[in-house]
Amino acid sequence: MKFKPANKIQDLQYFGEFGGVNPSISDSSTYTFLSAKTMFDTFEGNTDGCYLYSRHSSPSNLYLGEALAAMEGTEAANVAGSGMGAITPTLLQLCGAGDHIVSSRTIYGGTYAFLKNFTPRMGIQTTFVDITKLAVVEAAITKNTKVLYCETVSNPLLEVADIKGLAVLAKKHNLKLVVDNTFSPLSISPAQLGADIVIHSLTKFINGASDTMGGVVCGTSEFVNSLKSVIDGASMLLGPSMDSLRAASILKNMRTLHIRMKQHSKNAAFLAEKFENDGLKTVYPGLKSHPSHDVFKSMMNEEYGYGGMLTIDAGSLDKANELMELMQEKNLGYLAVSLGFYKTLFSAPGTSTSSEIPEEEQKEMGLTDGLIRFSIGLDNDIERTYQMMKECMKKVGVL
Repeated sequence: MKFKPANKIQDLQYFGEFGGVNPSISDSSTYTFLSAKTMFDTFEGNTDGCYLYSRHSSPSNLYLGEALAAMEGTEAANVAGSGMGAITPTLLQLCGAGDHIVSSRTIYGGTYAFLKNFTPRMGIQTTFVDITKLAVVEAAITKNTKVLYCETVSNPLLEVADIKGLAVLAKKHNLKLVVDNTFSPLSISPAQLGADIVIHSLTKFINGASDTMGGVVCGTSEFVNSLKSVIDGASMLLGPSMDSLRAASILKNMRTLHIRMKQHSKNAAFLAEKFENDGLKTVYPGLKSHPSHDVFKSMMNEEYGYGGMLTIDAGSLDKANELMELMQEKNLGYLAVSLGFYKTLFSAPGTSTSSEIPEEEQKEMGLTDGLIRFSIGLDNDIERTYQMMKECMKKVGVL
């Protein structure tokens, strides 16, 4: 039977300690032991079902981790306080001094800055490549390479990684394939396509309310346990922990993720087609004009669509800014970073979420000054939204 990620979440059953349909929130930073030996065994990692300290884990965090592992089809998952709190420990757990990473060049600006500017301090080097060209990716692999890193759908250019092809390369060269799936939860299941580790910023679509930060690392039990090791686990020792109250909140929101993703995708597909027909330079994986449309289609769980992210090019930064300010004034969304909210969010990534990338590198990868990244919201009347956006575009001279 085809993997059904939302069904895996639906099939989980939790009871609160008083029989509630939501699991009880473990509002404690530390946990008591009935015997000193049990505490010792827990620190040694030999006791299941016991908790020692919330930086290590908590019942609420484990409930959320279980749901996310079910969604991605992995053995286990470890949640963190932010997306970067998931990405950075993962890469530091996999790599040490003298090691090498091959990464997509079009990734979130914070991840790019971590790999370009921070990890070299620890002797870890990264080569950035066009992830859509498998021959180029393979040519960048050296004897010191430990990790292939990419985003399923890249931020902000919406390039699509061929997860199956990259998984073959990773296996051939004994590498770990780490995939950030933040832009395409449910739509694509990287672990089912051969990825070793799947990461999300829970802040975005999975939580969906723009009211908290969070991250998750999904992988084998062995790897997740290594992250949490009190001896040398990067997540345990660096401390990017999630609060139990936030974990409980995200878990509740996950239960509507499948409904929300279908609407995000439906609305984005409608607008992308309209914008392209109007002559705007539009990028959306669901458009046949997208260079990797067929790759996305070959990997996707069809019922969830092509995702809620699209870009247009307004021609210049001034026009992009004027258009976004007008759309916000007309209550069509918010001029804000991040994504996955119920209202549409728009930003010019070259001067915001990708500003960490030097201008010459932005130009080389095709990140233009006039690019606007849209996270399309859950509007019920998307035709009305389109007509109002079109009027704004005409007013500022984008159309």
